[in-house]
Amino acid sequence: MKQKAERNITAKEKAEERILRFSFLCSALFTITEVVMALLLHSYSVMMDGVYDCADLILLGPFLVLVPLLYKPVTEKHPYGYSQLESLFLIFKYGILLAVTVTMIVENVRVILSGGHTVNYSGVALYEMAIGLLCIAVYVFLRIESRRYTSPTIQSELYLWKQDIVSSMGVSLAFLSQIVLKHTPLSGIIPYIDSSVALVMAVVLIREPIASIGSGFRNLVLFAPDEETMTMIRDAVDRAMETYPYTCSFLDVIKTGRKVWVEVYVTPDKVTSTIDVRHWASIRSKIQEALRPEFDQLYVELIPDIPDSGQ
Repeated sequence: MKQKAERNITAKEKAEERILRFSFLCSALFTITEVVMALLLHSYSVMMDGVYDCADLILLGPFLVLVPLLYKPVTEKHPYGYSQLESLFLIFKYGILLAVTVTMIVENVRVILSGGHTVNYSGVALYEMAIGLLCIAVYVFLRIESRRYTSPTIQSELYLWKQDIVSSMGVSLAFLSQIVLKHTPLSGIIPYIDSSVALVMAVVLIREPIASIGSGFRNLVLFAPDEETMTMIRDAVDRAMETYPYTCSFLDVIKTGRKVWVEVYVTPDKVTSTIDVRHWASIRSKIQEALRPEFDQLYVELIPDIPDSGQ
């Protein structure tokens, strides 16, 4: 059993490294083309994509070195393994992306207030449409490859590719619309379209870094998960114990990175005041079976809720 678990961990580790390496190489290729095209086309919206992807690329590279640590077993010296390294890394990563997004918002507001600027809208539209189609292909591939894994880092990569799809297609449509606007009374807004699109993209993108930083801090200081997750865990515990003469008196859940610890305090049978430990393996297996699809690395312990001697 132990050897099988170790083989599963090794397979997951290799799969995660393979997925992240592929995402890294694709991001590197796209980032280079975005920066070059942004300079050639003088487009702030393309530059917004390029700078955002560049920041993610710089941070993803070092994380590939950390992946093996995240699969090391829990020890007395490291009771939470190395999962907090991932939480710390994600806080740093999203903090950088938040700073980049805020900088782009300020810069594009400045451009709009100064009268805007014109770009080669047909070139931008065609380039963004091509990039958008390539991003869809990469996203679908990564989605298929990662469907059996719940790594927070892989999920953040999938989110960024999804954002690339939406932003690329949105920018393409925005610039194609200039063909229609060019010979209408609304032609005066054309100089503002590039910076306005970049500004809208930045405002949409800023939500994810803020939410992820908050979640990262929660994991880093070992707070309980959000209420929705706690409700899901409690329901799984209650279902696992419904055929046994015990109740859950207290549920202690710790989540850091991809590791989740669930401690279930069990109240003895009210009639006999006894706990039959032979039932516990079955109860724990049912809890693990119910929660395993939601969490990559799950630890479940049952603890007898022993009253104080004076009670």
